[in-house]
Amino acid sequence: MSKRWMAALILVGLVTVALAGGWLMRGKLATAAMEKIYLQAMARDPYAGLPDGLHVGLCGSGSPMPDPTRAGPCTAVLAGKKLFVIDAGAGSTKNLSLMNLPPARVNAVFLTHFHSDHIDGLGELMLQRWASGPNTSPLPIYGPTGVDQVVAGFQSAYVLDSGYRVAHHGPTVVPPSGFGGAAHPFEAQPNLPNVTVIDEPDLKVIAFPVHHNPVEPAVGYLFIYKDRRVVISGDTAASPRLEAASKGADLLVHEGLSPELVGLQRKAALADGRANLAAIFHDILSYHTTPEQAAGIAQRAGVKSLLFTHVIPPLPARALEGPFLGNARDIFKGEIRVGHDGDLVSLPAGSKDITHSNRLMTFR
Repeated sequence: MSKRWMAALILVGLVTVALAGGWLMRGKLATAAMEKIYLQAMARDPYAGLPDGLHVGLCGSGSPMPDPTRAGPCTAVLAGKKLFVIDAGAGSTKNLSLMNLPPARVNAVFLTHFHSDHIDGLGELMLQRWASGPNTSPLPIYGPTGVDQVVAGFQSAYVLDSGYRVAHHGPTVVPPSGFGGAAHPFEAQPNLPNVTVIDEPDLKVIAFPVHHNPVEPAVGYLFIYKDRRVVISGDTAASPRLEAASKGADLLVHEGLSPELVGLQRKAALADGRANLAAIFHDILSYHTTPEQAAGIAQRAGVKSLLFTHVIPPLPARALEGPFLGNARDIFKGEIRVGHDGDLVSLPAGSKDITHSNRLMTFR
């Protein structure tokens, strides 16, 4: 046997031994990796490395339709060191934790409307923000008229659980005064001016009415932090008020529904005799926005970047993102993306930069 063959056999043997050793040690290696992840997740400053500015994360980019890759509607906005959450769909609180945007650090929640898919994770967020804090005051929850009824309902549903947790962990760990949420309603009507919900030297949060009939009230939000601007659409058909609020925005986070793909769902429902579902697939077209319509809004408003969320229908393969967008890229000349859970868009203050990352992938 030649020396070359001998060397090759020795190399193969060493690689095999190394792989076998790695396989046998996989549990210890995984445990060591988890220790590092836990340390990072528990870090005193989870926002370390993020520049001062606005950072917008998708803690849920889905809709009521089942989608294993997307939690219910939820957008996180980090303004400086203040963390805000817009809507709280199912699974979104877990995503916040996985994105290292700790629920305990949420300063306030803003609800766009009271469709179930936008609020069905609110109880979990209220509980996690309290229990993992420990926070000594309830979570501020802003929303249009009716938000007090929603918050009171979750408060009532979770009150027994709160008692168990105080009894188990003690009032020092879970201060009773921090349980639940505190509703802050405001009136937002089509015939009224926009509502400034938060007004601070470096931060303004402005609510404006949108078209989601028969759901009333329904609002979107404009966040202004220093010199950067972000608009969150909420659920809406094409809305002139939203377009006006989006003038010159760095980022527009807009819902999107593809009539062509939803049409395929309706066709399948009819073929299976599911008349009720077929009717729903028809009805939802009237109070959502197509990607092309959203692209037109972004183009006319001079928006820098357009990010789609509340994606309807689910897109099980990325190859479907092209059909979902349709002709939107021909209409909007700026940056356009279909959002995914964990996406983070960073807008540093004093800059025109827009950068993208995914915080979920970091911790997988």
